[in-house]
Amino acid sequence: MSAACRAEQRSNRTRSRAALLTTGAAVAALVLSACGSGGTSGGSGDSNFVAGKDGISTVAKGSRVEAPDLSGPTVDGKQLDVKDYKGKVVVLNVWGSWCPPCRAEAPNFVKVAKDTAAKGVQFVGINTRDANVSLAQAFEKQHDVTFPSLYDPTGKLLLRFKKGTLNLQTIPSTIVIDRDGKIAARTLQALSEDKLREMLDPVVAEK
Repeated sequence: MSAACRAEQRSNRTRSRAALLTTGAAVAALVLSACGSGGTSGGSGDSNFVAGKDGISTVAKGSRVEAPDLSGPTVDGKQLDVKDYKGKVVVLNVWGSWCPPCRAEAPNFVKVAKDTAAKGVQFVGINTRDANVSLAQAFEKQHDVTFPSLYDPTGKLLLRFKKGTLNLQTIPSTIVIDRDGKIAARTLQALSEDKLREMLDPVVAEK
C-alpha cells in the first residue's frame, strides 16, 4: 500500500472518531436537557399561558382552566386527591430522584413550603419515572421533604393536563394552582428560592 493511501486511511479514521465524539456530545446534551433546568416549551395547545422573561408563565385569572384529576397513591403509601386542597394555593412540583436539577431545587421547595404553610399554601409533589418507590422515598428522606408526593412512575397523571401545559420530557416542572382549583402559573425549569417565591406570591396575594 502506498504512503498516500495509508495517510488517507489515517485521515478517514480521524474524521470518524471526531464524528463519533460529536454525536456522543449531542446525545449527552439531549439527555441533560430532558432532565433539564432550563426548558420553557410546553408543546402546542392553547393553554392561555403568557410567557415571562424569567421562564415563568402565568394565566390571567379570568382565563384559567381547572387542574385535572390528580389523585392516587403517594410515595409513602397513602392516598391523596389534590382537589381536597381546594381553598388553598397548591404548588405542584414534578420531580424524579434520578434528576440532578430536582435535587438542586429540593431544599428551596422544603423551605418555602414551611414558610408559606400558615398562608394557606399546600405543596404537593408528583414523582415520575422512578421505577422503584424506594428511590423516591430515599430522595424525600435525604432532603427532609415533609409534603406529600403522588407516585406516578409511568407519567399517567401528567398526561391528564391539557395539551401545552407540561412537557413530559422536561423535569422538573412546577405548577401553581389557585384557591379555586385552577392553573395560575407554570415553569418548566428548576427554581431558586427567589424564583419560587416570585412565582407563588402573586397567587397567594389574590383575593
